[in-house]
Amino acid sequence: MLTIHTIPELRAQLAEWRRAGQRIAFVPTMGNLHRGHLELARRGRQMADRVVSSVFVNPLQFGPNEDFGRYPRTLEQDKAALAEVGADLLFAPTAQEVYPRGMEGLAKVSVSSASNILCGHFRPGHFDGVATVVSILFNLVQPDAALFGEKDYQQLFIIRRMVADLHMPIDIIGIATEREPDGLALSSRNQYLTEEQRQLAPEMYATLREVADKLRAGRRDFPALCYTGVKRLEASHFRPQYLEVRAPDLSEPKRDSKEFVILAAAYLGKTRLIDNVSLSI
Repeated sequence: MLTIHTIPELRAQLAEWRRAGQRIAFVPTMGNLHRGHLELARRGRQMADRVVSSVFVNPLQFGPNEDFGRYPRTLEQDKAALAEVGADLLFAPTAQEVYPRGMEGLAKVSVSSASNILCGHFRPGHFDGVATVVSILFNLVQPDAALFGEKDYQQLFIIRRMVADLHMPIDIIGIATEREPDGLALSSRNQYLTEEQRQLAPEMYATLREVADKLRAGRRDFPALCYTGVKRLEASHFRPQYLEVRAPDLSEPKRDSKEFVILAAAYLGKTRLIDNVSLSI
């Protein structure tokens, strides 16, 4: 597997593969890879001739009081893991390489219709940072397909909307959330949990599934369902930011809706966890 740190080197290698008519799948990450990230690379291997991944801890998507400084940097382990699952190229740029003129006054991409609700309400500017860096990476790699986990439903929705609105010729592939046997969604931030918190963490997924079961049984009193879910999380020592029932496009659901997504974000100790459950009735 090639490891490349600069844009000119990246473009030169990708141009060679394109001249050979090879299809390219792309897996952008912030590193500290877990089984979920590696599944994206494996799936990319099934649908393309070449798999490109990136590791870049993007400062633009972290707020002033968030964990940018302590976000785990594990590049050597990430390189070994990606090589093992058959990735062809790892792009690991510095912030200077991605933002050569700095981030002040940077041209940004914003999907305003979906960026200021749910997680965006609690993390102002976060999704603008995500959309901007993903658009930069898409411009550099110009993949045929890009793969993202469904754990961050809102992020995946925003990227799909950006690609559609900007007419980017990229297939966006969502891959089901990888979970621990007890239901906890895999996340690089899970390692911040204490042993006691780790035992409590699966309660988020259990709560979302309970709300889904009630919807499946015919309940449509959305505020009451969400209130009960929040109280269940609080009883398990979570500090919920939100638990909401939405339509697949993140709009408010209607009583006669047949498709829903239940989304939640909550702190457990100092660790912010997110998860979601989709259902079709």
